[in-house]
Amino acid sequence: MEKKELLSRVKEDGVKFISFQFTDVTGAVKSVDAPIYRLETALEDGVWFDGSSVEGFARIQESDMRLVIDPDTYAVLPWTPVEARRARVFCDIFTPDGRPFEADPRGTLKQMLSRIKERGWVFNIGPEPEFFLFKPGNGHSVHPVPHDVGGYFDFSADDEAVRVRTALMDAINGMGLEVEVGHHEVAIGQHEIDFRFADALRTADNVLTLKYTVKAIAAQHGLAASFMPKPIFGINGSGMHCHQSIFDTKGNNLFFDAKDDYRLSKLAYSFIAGQLEHARALAAIVAPTVNSYKRLVPGYEAPVYIGWAQINRSALIRIPRHTEGREKAVRAELRFPDPSSNPYLAFSAMLATALDGVDKGMTPPAPLNNVNLYHLTPDERKEMGVKELPGSLAEALRELETDLIIQGALGPETYEAFRRAKWAEWDEYRIHVTDWEVERYLEVA
Repeated sequence: MEKKELLSRVKEDGVKFISFQFTDVTGAVKSVDAPIYRLETALEDGVWFDGSSVEGFARIQESDMRLVIDPDTYAVLPWTPVEARRARVFCDIFTPDGRPFEADPRGTLKQMLSRIKERGWVFNIGPEPEFFLFKPGNGHSVHPVPHDVGGYFDFSADDEAVRVRTALMDAINGMGLEVEVGHHEVAIGQHEIDFRFADALRTADNVLTLKYTVKAIAAQHGLAASFMPKPIFGINGSGMHCHQSIFDTKGNNLFFDAKDDYRLSKLAYSFIAGQLEHARALAAIVAPTVNSYKRLVPGYEAPVYIGWAQINRSALIRIPRHTEGREKAVRAELRFPDPSSNPYLAFSAMLATALDGVDKGMTPPAPLNNVNLYHLTPDERKEMGVKELPGSLAEALRELETDLIIQGALGPETYEAFRRAKWAEWDEYRIHVTDWEVERYLEVA
């Protein structure tokens, strides 16, 4: 979108305020807001802000940062009142001397994507973010209460859960995400809204858009929405399965090979092999919270074991079936990312590990079809050469510390900022006394 077109659009839409958005390394959306009459100046000169207090940004003596608007990301925020209508644009971050800021997560992904643009490739991702809708608390407890009692794909002709999900899909569509399907997930109070795949940068923008739109619309219905990976013990957690493919610039799916049993090309096999090779370190980026590893346990449909398959949902990477004539649907579904991740960093690391497999001509192990990995003993898995994901954030971070491919994709400043933030999170968790500990040890110790 050209600058003149953007200025015309905001006038037509009756926008009164504009939010200039970006993220820190943890994926939290940050915003600098301004009256709409400041937009024309912002398009010319950028928006200056103090980055010294943003996680992973500049030191105090280097705090001045400039936001450069991406006009193509313009969208009206549908929950804002007409008299104070707001819109948003995502921004890239630059230093005062005009260089891209190295610890900008969106810039990190753009830099990673430039590597495949040189090859004439496009990295497409179709994510499936899951979330819970909770009733408001009573002010005395943080323990969540699910909003409904539906199950996987349950249909109800007229209940509050359906009405809320319909409102969510309408709002998300209005922001340009092109919703494909929404449905109830396995756990009570759990939902999923899928939108059409797109190139990785646009998809990362869309993931953030979906998350804060869901939260805003849910709040209007008196509910709290959460993308926490495992908010309730004993039921399924929330993942963000990512369907991945590489296209060329003419729209051809480079993962497709009609002669292969799985319809996968050599490129696709090496792509899969690279992600499997780096899976233990990749976990730190795509499942980046302490709580992520409460989801990645056997028994709740989340992947734990490192392998690939076509029909086996216990495998880390699944190749969904497709019908004849739908070559563009051939893809690799990575099943262990969750929606607590920063999508810019997650997609950067996913692509870097896959490209390592491609550039080195890696071959994945045999597929794990027709075997439930959860039912195998540790010795049986060891005999098959099947490794496990890390069991905690600390274990994942230690794996990341030895993975130069992922570190290189993030860049030294982003990696160091991420590492520092996540070890601080682990240390805070490590010394915290939980309800489980009190209930188990208070009277018996």
